[in-house]
Amino acid sequence: MVRYTFTLLVILSCVLLAQVNDTPEITVDELKGHIGYLASDELEGRKPGTPGIEKAAVYIVEQLEAIDAQKVDGSYFQTLEIVTDLKAGDNNKLVFGDVAGKVNEDFVPLNISENVEVEADIVFVGYGFQFDEDTLKWNDYADVNAEGKWVLILRGSPSGGGHGPDPYANYASLRKKILTARDNKAAGVLFVSGKQFDEADELIELSFSRRETSAGLPAIQIKRSLADKIVTTGNKTIDTLEAELNESKSPVSFTINAKLNAQTDLVKTTAETKNVVAILEGNDPMLKNEYVILGAHYDHLGYGGVGSGSRSPDEHAIHNGADDNASGTSAIIEVFEKFAGNKDKLKRSILFLAFTAEEMGLIGSKYFVDNPFIDLENLHFMFNLDMVGRLNDSTKNLTIGGTGTAVGLEAILQKHVDESGLNVKFNSEGYGPSDHASFYAKDVPVAFFFTGVHEDYHKPSDDAHLINYEGEKIVADLVYDIAFDLANMSDALVYQEAGPKEPKNTYRRFKVTLGIMPDVASSDTEGLRADAIIEGRPAHNAGMKKGDIIIAMEGKSVNDIYDYMNRLADFKPGQRISVDVMRGSEKVILIVDL
Repeated sequence: MVRYTFTLLVILSCVLLAQVNDTPEITVDELKGHIGYLASDELEGRKPGTPGIEKAAVYIVEQLEAIDAQKVDGSYFQTLEIVTDLKAGDNNKLVFGDVAGKVNEDFVPLNISENVEVEADIVFVGYGFQFDEDTLKWNDYADVNAEGKWVLILRGSPSGGGHGPDPYANYASLRKKILTARDNKAAGVLFVSGKQFDEADELIELSFSRRETSAGLPAIQIKRSLADKIVTTGNKTIDTLEAELNESKSPVSFTINAKLNAQTDLVKTTAETKNVVAILEGNDPMLKNEYVILGAHYDHLGYGGVGSGSRSPDEHAIHNGADDNASGTSAIIEVFEKFAGNKDKLKRSILFLAFTAEEMGLIGSKYFVDNPFIDLENLHFMFNLDMVGRLNDSTKNLTIGGTGTAVGLEAILQKHVDESGLNVKFNSEGYGPSDHASFYAKDVPVAFFFTGVHEDYHKPSDDAHLINYEGEKIVADLVYDIAFDLANMSDALVYQEAGPKEPKNTYRRFKVTLGIMPDVASSDTEGLRADAIIEGRPAHNAGMKKGDIIIAMEGKSVNDIYDYMNRLADFKPGQRISVDVMRGSEKVILIVDL
């Protein structure tokens, strides 16, 4: 009770602080008030589809109402529907002969499965491989007809989970095996873990991932005990088949003269969530129809967990997201409020956009650009503030991305940067791992403000008391000055392309790469040293430097080249990951867009 009372008092004091000190000027006290509430435990991590993010949306609207900001079509909300969870429905079943499997005990549908019922014969196709490389060939489908049948496939590869790089890694993912089965016109896929792959024979936990979509076939994992009953012909077991395949490194496939009936039933949980929007109308008769956007996402990871993006996925705890991104949301509230106090000086209109579901894949900003309530041709510029609360007092480092997306933009920015006292690094490319990417993809000039990743990124420890409020005020003041300049310039900015409009390796089908030359000879280094960084590749774009020692990827340790290769095999093209490196005696966390 004492802790609850204390927490309530802190929240109330933060709200009162933001309201009592209400002024058009950007102040440290108001930033403290906004972040103190948005990053409080009461909001439970602001996960889309939860009461916590609804409270955050209401709070943001209260700030907009206080300055009489104009609604859009009678509302401060742009509502959209998202998928928030995935669960096994009531209609999952698996029947083989007189055996009726129990879901979550004997089998489980995979989260990339189609919902469908199939009764068909079964074919065992080893590891489910079909490829022909110069030095590596394998075809599990050569001597069997999989069309219209269930295919039973071993998880993993013939490398048996041993040390060292896996030559079959490009073909070992569940999705790749399903796609190969689909190419061979199979009706469905049954996966089973051999003893060498997983002695415990654990079922894959069914969880929702924003990056996973249906692979186009019903896909089920079954326990070895059930699979052994299926392959009894010829006195075979899954363990003997796995051992044979791993030893011979050649296909062992055969048809099973028995039918299996199974139905997959995955139920998606959906919820409404909201972008928060408002307008301050400009005064120029012509230019007021053009808009400068102040944008930031206000959602975060809730309680974390598997598939949430948390860097502590095994810890069920509130992820308050003070820097990510209560800091950016609070900054645009303050900048917008200052514009409201000076709106008689505005030529162009200012559009306030607090995005939802950024952490789920830029969903809120993508929804806006696909369903705009203004003509995108009239978007003059987009500011995106994401993680601007951890300015280092000694280095004063700030990154501004997108500086090449308009002709002459860097010169405009430089003028204000020179007066700010900040050490600003320009990144010309318009694409990046935040909401500005949605606008750059639509030919809108953008600027992405970011004070850097830190140890608390995507962890429960990203709390309000760690914010550098004085530093955030400096960043917010800089944004206001630049935005005021752009809102009042006579000529329109001329958009120009600056780099790709999607992750660079979108078309890389089988593997991802950081774009480094690893030190494979060193045996006395804990981690993997980058001997060279290839320009324009993911590591270079993320700021990795020659000599950096990779010690973790997505929070999982990297001790040597073999760990590195195995960690890399877990990632997909287009995925955003964290990479921990030692740079001398300093630990640095980089965000890498693969």
